[in-house]
Amino acid sequence: MSHSNPKDSLHGVKLVTILEQLVEHYGWDELSVRININCFKDQPSIKSSLKFLRKTDWARSKVELLYLSTFSESNPWIQAGQKK
Repeated sequence: MSHSNPKDSLHGVKLVTILEQLVEHYGWDELSVRININCFKDQPSIKSSLKFLRKTDWARSKVELLYLSTFSESNPWIQAGQKK
């Protein structure tokens, strides 16, 4: 399997799962430092962040790249697309 495209590694992993795991791992404050977008800073919620990320490709790409760099491919979260 080629890993040249980050989206290939995320096949089958829902955006909501990615966001929930990043929030659980980093918290909103640290997430807003790592990815400087307002939906992570000003009254953040999963629902409002998903709405923004689904229509903003550059922000979604940053979230996906952070997810991939945070959780290795050997991590069962990525393989199963679920929490432990």
